[in-house]
Amino acid sequence: MSEWLIDEVFGSEQLEEIASRLLKLTDSKIFLFDAPMGAGKTTLIKEMCRQLGSNDHFSSPTYAIVNEYASPQGKIFHFDLYRLKNSSELLDLGIEEYLDADGWCFFEWPDMVKDLIDAPAMEVQLSVENEKRRVRARLF
Repeated sequence: MSEWLIDEVFGSEQLEEIASRLLKLTDSKIFLFDAPMGAGKTTLIKEMCRQLGSNDHFSSPTYAIVNEYASPQGKIFHFDLYRLKNSSELLDLGIEEYLDADGWCFFEWPDMVKDLIDAPAMEVQLSVENEKRRVRARLF
């Protein structure tokens, strides 16, 4: 694993800046968001989608598993893998096609997909510290 490219605490007023920095850190379109419930994964992903130019209605794909959004920067696939029980469910979902589609892939609860990614990806860890969030990001 590489060193952390970002490791800092931020408040909600800095969300736009954090999203912008994450998008500029890498040429990869694959982002792995690892964080406990309520740490802000979906909120950060929504801001990143807005910055990619999407005007779609954003929601958590908890029950749908994947939401697709349109943007001038290409399709955006937002995954929530929390409810999947094993990697065969991920393969049944057609994950390989999504990864090969040259769209943006944002994964919440990414542990199951990590072994299937053979391209560079950005790992983003979020945690809650007091009333602020800590973000850490590195190449995976």
